[in-house]
Amino acid sequence: MADEPTEPTEAGLRGRDLIGLGGFLAAAVVCCTVLGIVVDRAADTTPAFTMAGVFLGIIAGGLGFWARVRAALR
Repeated sequence: MADEPTEPTEAGLRGRDLIGLGGFLAAAVVCCTVLGIVVDRAADTTPAFTMAGVFLGIIAGGLGFWARVRAALR
């Protein structure tokens, strides 16, 4: 019992982890884009805040994606 070998744990990403990462990335971009659209309508401007929201979403999603992958591979 105490002498029985245990199965080695794999460090890495599995299918459900990858689905979660994709969902996180998509949610970051969509949420920031929607926030930009709302601000554009409130400020009566056209694509300024929407484009800023898209870029902010891409940056936030990319940084979050990188941090989660890095933590999973350690």
